[in-house]
Amino acid sequence: MTKKIRILIYPLLVMGLLLAVSCRDDNNDDNNGNNNNNNNNDATTFTDSRDGNVYKTVKIGNQVWMAENLRYLPSVVPAATSSTTDPYCYIYMYNGTDVSEAKATSNYTTYGVLYNWQAAKTASPAGWHLPSDAEWKELEKFLGMTEEQANAYNWRGKNEGGKLKETGTTHWTTPNEGATNESGFTALPGGLRNNQDRLLWNIRIAGYWWTATDQSDKAYYRSLVHYDSTIFRGYDDKSHAYSVRCIKD
Repeated sequence: MTKKIRILIYPLLVMGLLLAVSCRDDNNDDNNGNNNNNNNNDATTFTDSRDGNVYKTVKIGNQVWMAENLRYLPSVVPAATSSTTDPYCYIYMYNGTDVSEAKATSNYTTYGVLYNWQAAKTASPAGWHLPSDAEWKELEKFLGMTEEQANAYNWRGKNEGGKLKETGTTHWTTPNEGATNESGFTALPGGLRNNQDRLLWNIRIAGYWWTATDQSDKAYYRSLVHYDSTIFRGYDDKSHAYSVRCIKD
């Protein structure tokens, strides 16, 4: 059990020191020793035992999310390789099949892996999962969307997307409209792999994230763009490749 101690020392009030010491037990440590407490925006970390990747995490409302795009990469294929039934992973601007080479690229380190839907469904580490469409709606409503807006398609809400996006233009193309990242989600624009032309598009311009909810031969996803502060909801071909944000079980 971890204890965090904050000590406030005021001059001339040394005798009151014990009254200024507050101890808080964090009773929801996970099995990896990580501390996910009940305060919104209270960040911690999670280590993926499969590859040693360390992820920032954040509690938003009653949910705990990874605050980075997933980087689990069991294999990698060129952008021209496509399937709706076999799991495929892609790294932006990398067209080989060597996992070590792919992991050495800056796009892998910063923006993570792009997964087709079959790969996305099984990419999460133990204790985490690919969020459903309903879990994304819960996040969006916590950030300010109405029920009607959350259930709608295309661009919805007001500034809920801005509350998710990393601030500044280090990783987002200017103007990164409305970005405040007040949620701590720190959304990054990893782009996508489009099956129509079998090319990779839109890094630094837009981010796309799969949900676990399918719609016949398609699956729901979310998108954020640099020129808008709302959130796109739709469904698309399962052979496309999008980023993954895991949510805790």
